Amino acid sequence: MEIHYDVPIWSIIPFILMLGSIAVLPLVAEHFWESNRNKLIISLILGIPTSVWMLIVGLTHELEHAIIFDYIPFIILLGSLFVITGGIFVDGNIQATPRNNSIILSIGAVLASFMGTTGAAMLLIRPLIKTNTERKHKVHTILFFIAIVANCGGLLTPLGDPPLFMMYLRGAPFEWFATLFKEWIFINTLLILIYYIYDSKMYKKESDEIKNLDIKFQEPIKIRGLFNFIWLAGIVLSIAFLNENSVDFIKSGEYSSFIREAVILTMAICSMVFTKKELRISNKFSWAPILEVAYLFLGIFTTMVPCLIYLESHAKDLGIISPVTFYYATGILSSFLDNTPTAVTFYSLALGLVNQDPSMIANVNTVAGIPEMIMQAICVSSVYFGAMTYIGNGPNFMVKAIADYQGIPMPHFLGYIYKFSLIVLFPLFILAQLIFIW
Repeated sequence: MEIHYDVPIWSIIPFILMLGSIAVLPLVAEHFWESNRNKLIISLILGIPTSVWMLIVGLTHELEHAIIFDYIPFIILLGSLFVITGGIFVDGNIQATPRNNSIILSIGAVLASFMGTTGAAMLLIRPLIKTNTERKHKVHTILFFIAIVANCGGLLTPLGDPPLFMMYLRGAPFEWFATLFKEWIFINTLLILIYYIYDSKMYKKESDEIKNLDIKFQEPIKIRGLFNFIWLAGIVLSIAFLNENSVDFIKSGEYSSFIREAVILTMAICSMVFTKKELRISNKFSWAPILEVAYLFLGIFTTMVPCLIYLESHAKDLGIISPVTFYYATGILSSFLDNTPTAVTFYSLALGLVNQDPSMIANVNTVAGIPEMIMQAICVSSVYFGAMTYIGNGPNFMVKAIADYQGIPMPHFLGYIYKFSLIVLFPLFILAQLIFIW
């Protein structure tokens, strides 16, 4: 983003209020926050005055870029993935052994990178719950599912998690994300291994009656709507090849780039047309979750423009200059705010540092205009630390809500943190930083 105006610090207040609403209102005004209409109202109350102010002071180009070239592609991708995965129905009830549960989590970790953490989580959470219906000890299974499938699994492609897609839109090559394989295999292998050991311990505590019922009510796994994987492959290929690095007449930040979005929308329309209605009914498909994302991020993408400009202008003043400081600063905010605007914010901070001190990128590999190690820190941290709380990443609360509805006694907001994420996830994330980011 080219800076045309040094914005005052008070201009970031709407962005802070927007993120604060997302973090606080679900806890203190749950009934109010349940309504998507109220989410849209808050986005408009904060977004419209911010937009008017930007137009008045001459930030029209920055506002246009945020809405047209960031928000619209972002919603088109998430919405299309949501539609396509909603047409794939997985049914069955296998024996809920530690081995089988670990296999489901492993499959989810792989799928998360190619159909998005939201898509993979919504595809597998109900079969996982059904598989563990007879089990008494199963809360830990849902917690590890949130960590692995709804977060850490989505690190290998820009489709995996929204923060990565935003980095892709800013110039990170599609294939670059595959270089994060070491971080992906490290953290997901450790999580699945820890889960297997703990679930084996819990499985031994189950009564013989429960184990016999689990065996008795087995059903073979059935997957319907398989042709939706064709449309999913179409999205993957579009993201990989319909960009300025592969097609000469497509330029980033220009309307020619919407050829990619047109193809992605076509894949979603094909899914809607060719998927049998009963499959979406079986999946309890609803437009509410994607509308929630669209309404909230309309406010986020609008109000965060002044914040991004301020960070680029005052990058050096904040003391976040090394990959390690980027890792933990991004991680802390990704834990308690949404990880997508957090990643964008710290990318802008890094870009501001480079603009102020071009020697930062002398003799080092760069990705999207910033040092590769800093980009690595931002991507890995935003994806991993999104698992630290229920509000760190969109699928987290969705999985919790489904588990609550099924009668599984999930821990409350603080309980999730001190019973699970602080004692299981945080030490692993520190270890990942010590090994891969310095």
